[in-house]
Amino acid sequence: MSAPAPYTAESLPFGDLVPVTVHFDDLDALGMLHNSRFPLLVERAWGDYWHGHGFGFTGDWATAGDMANVIKEMRVSYEAPITRPGTYAAHLWVEKLGRTSLTYGFRVCSADGGTTYAQGHRILVRVDAQTLRPTPWTDEARAIARKLARPEALPDAS
Repeated sequence: MSAPAPYTAESLPFGDLVPVTVHFDDLDALGMLHNSRFPLLVERAWGDYWHGHGFGFTGDWATAGDMANVIKEMRVSYEAPITRPGTYAAHLWVEKLGRTSLTYGFRVCSADGGTTYAQGHRILVRVDAQTLRPTPWTDEARAIARKLARPEALPDAS
């Protein structure tokens, strides 16, 4: 039996593969990617994904819009160690899109998506920058988030 073909951004069944880099100084004393670096890689990939779609933070929370969000929950399951610096990927997808919240799944994986090193989910809540209270996602952010929806997920709970 032959090995499955590597994924590309075009061949993923859902979501998107975002390149991430592991540096030598990300490794711990045992030569493995330190557990705290996995969430950091996912955070950077998520930021790169949204920045690539025109969303960004310029230092002014009053105009940050959908970028003003907080983490309600994060779960990570570590599957295999990363033992070398280099280029890897974060596979990102949306599990649930609510009025003010968004749950996304992720895998930290090989650059081709074929090997999973860690996986989990994270729940974001969009907040008003002045009151820090939950506020609805914009239509633009909702449309972009729907592009990442896992087919069996219900991408809109509004």
